[in-house]
Amino acid sequence: MSGPSAPHEGLPNGDRPTGVDDLLERVRTGYTRVEPREAYEAARAGEALLVDIRYAALRERDGLIPGALVVERNELEWRLDPQGSHRLPEATSHDVRVVVICNEGYASSLAAASLHQLGLHRSTDLVGGFQAWKAAGLPVTS
Repeated sequence: MSGPSAPHEGLPNGDRPTGVDDLLERVRTGYTRVEPREAYEAARAGEALLVDIRYAALRERDGLIPGALVVERNELEWRLDPQGSHRLPEATSHDVRVVVICNEGYASSLAAASLHQLGLHRSTDLVGGFQAWKAAGLPVTS
């Protein structure tokens, strides 16, 4: 089949569409994810910036990680791009180690991959997300 009605037109080499599980697996090969204790220690030592991308209802329900920046997912790239006009003061360079945290560690993987595309090559995400942080007994405030 050819022409505009061809299935999968516009995909590289006519490949089939990628499912989200395959996409997650692929983007996660581009960096090393971190466990909650490692993220906690890196943040305490000033070696990593924790960025919570959970939406407000989850933060209100489950609490916050002390010291983590709260950046809604839809603003993440604009707030962390060191060259952007809407960047946060903490977005000082492309060498900042960012640990993205979502609720369970799925959306954060896609967000970390997006940050890599902006040149934030040390970006990663938290395995298991906020729920793993909380289960590990690490600090949470209400």
